[in-house]
Amino acid sequence: MAETRPARPLGDRERFVAFAFAAADLLVEVAEDGRIGFAAGAFRARLGQPPEAFLGSEPERMIAPEDRPAFAAALAMLPGRGRLAPTAFRLADAAHTPFSVSGLHLLSADDAARLCLAFAPLPAPPDLRPADAAALLREAGQRLRGGQAEELALIDLPGAAPAEAVLERLMLDNAGLMAAEIAPGRYGVLAGEGSALPDLADLAGRLEGLLGPDSRSPAVTAIRLAADGLTPAQAARALRHGLGAFARFGAAGLRDAGFEDGLGGVVARVTQRAGALRLAIAQRRFRLDFQPIVDLARRRLHHHEALIRLAPGVLQPGEGPQDFISLAETVGLTEELDLAVAALAISAAVAVPQGQHIAFNISGLSAQSPRFRTRLHALLDGNRIGAGRVMVELTESAEIEDDAEAATTLRSLRERGVPVCIDDFGAGAAAFRYLKAFPTDYVKVDGAYVQAALSSERDRSFVAAMVDLSLAVGAQVVAERIETEEAAQAMQSLGVHFGQGWLFGRPGPL
Repeated sequence: MAETRPARPLGDRERFVAFAFAAADLLVEVAEDGRIGFAAGAFRARLGQPPEAFLGSEPERMIAPEDRPAFAAALAMLPGRGRLAPTAFRLADAAHTPFSVSGLHLLSADDAARLCLAFAPLPAPPDLRPADAAALLREAGQRLRGGQAEELALIDLPGAAPAEAVLERLMLDNAGLMAAEIAPGRYGVLAGEGSALPDLADLAGRLEGLLGPDSRSPAVTAIRLAADGLTPAQAARALRHGLGAFARFGAAGLRDAGFEDGLGGVVARVTQRAGALRLAIAQRRFRLDFQPIVDLARRRLHHHEALIRLAPGVLQPGEGPQDFISLAETVGLTEELDLAVAALAISAAVAVPQGQHIAFNISGLSAQSPRFRTRLHALLDGNRIGAGRVMVELTESAEIEDDAEAATTLRSLRERGVPVCIDDFGAGAAAFRYLKAFPTDYVKVDGAYVQAALSSERDRSFVAAMVDLSLAVGAQVVAERIETEEAAQAMQSLGVHFGQGWLFGRPGPL
C-alpha cells in the first residue's frame, strides 16, 4: 500500500533526521482511520521488515498478541487524555521483547488528528565500556571550542592488563569520567564537565593496585586542552595528530609530536615538516590504489574507492596514509592534497567502463572552500569522460564549520553528474547533520559498527536505524569492512545495498 503524506510544516527529510535524535528505536504516526501513515526507525532489526511494510497496517501489528488488547485500549484513551505516558508493552518479535511505548495526540497543519507513538527499549544500566578514539576526540574537540582549559590523561597500560575492567572501575569511582581506547593498551581519560581529573600520581597508583603486583607500571601523561593562540579548529587538528602519535608510540610518541609544549608545540613540530609535505604533494609522491565496492544482492562490481599510498621516504617510521592526511590538515595543505588526489582519480576513471565510477575523498575543510570548488570544477571540466565516471566521498576527518559553502560545493558536483557519498557514517556526531544539510546519493556506514553488529544486538539495531535514516532521504547504503560472508549477509539483511572489504578484494591497481 502506498504511503500517504499529508501536508506538514516539516518535510519528511527534516522530520526523520529530527527523529533520529529521539530516544526511541521505532516511531510511527497513526492517522484518523487507525492505520499507520508514517513509520521510521530500526524496524528491520526489531521486527524483521522495513518501515514501509507497516504502512497502512494497524499499529497493534507491532505488538505481541498477548498485549494487543491492552495496547488497543491505551490507544483508544489517548485522544481524550492527550498523551500516553511511557508504558511497557511486548513487541511482536520472536522474543516478545518488552518496550516502553509513549504517545501524543497531535493536530497537524491540516487539522487532521494524528497519534504519534515512540517505541523505546526499557532503561538499561549505564554503559561503562570504554568509548572509541573518535568519541574521545569529538568530546575533547567540543571542549576546545568551548574554551574549557581542561586536561586529557593518556594512559599506557601493559598489553596483558585487564584494561577494560580497570577503566570501568575508574568510571564507577569518578562520576562523569570518560575513558576511551585509542590503541590496544593505550587509553585516554577526560574528566566530567566541570570536574577535574584524579591526581595523576594517585591515578597511576590506583591503576597499579588494580593491575596487581606482577604487572608493569602504567605510564600516565596529562595534556592540557587549551588552544594557546590557535583557533579551535587548529587545536582540534593538533590534538588529532598528537593522539595518532600516542596510538603508535605511546609516551615517546607524545614527546616526538611536541606535546610537551602543549597543542601549540604540536603545530610547531608539524609546521617544520610543512615544506617537505608540500613538495611531496606537488611532486605526486604517492599513488592511488583502488578497492572494489560490490552490489551485495547481485555480487557485481559497482564502483571502486581510490585510496592514497605514499612513496617511500615521505612519512616517518610508523606513520601511515591517515597520518599524512592529518599532517596536511594541521598545516593547511588539505586543499592541495585533495586536488592532487582528484586529478589522479579523474584521469584513472577514463579507463573504467561506462556506468562504473571511481570514488575519491574530499575533506570537510576542502568542501567549504570556494577556491577549492573552483579548482575542482576546472579539473572536472577539463576531462569530461573521467568526470562522468567519478564520485565524491565527503570525509569527517575535519568537521565542517560553514555548512552553506559545503552544500554549494556538493550541489555543484551533483549538477555535473558527480554522485556524493557521506563517508564513515556514524563515526562522528556531525554525520547526522551532514545528512540533513547536504544532498546525498550514498551513505557509507563506518566499519566499526559493521563489525560490532555481527555480535551485538544493540549495534545491529543501530546499523538498521542508520540504514532506514539513509533510505528516508533517498540515499543508498555502503557498508565497510565486509571481511566474511557472514558480514555480507548480515548487512544485506539490514537493507545495505553495497559492501566494501577484503571479502571482495583488497586495494590494488585498477
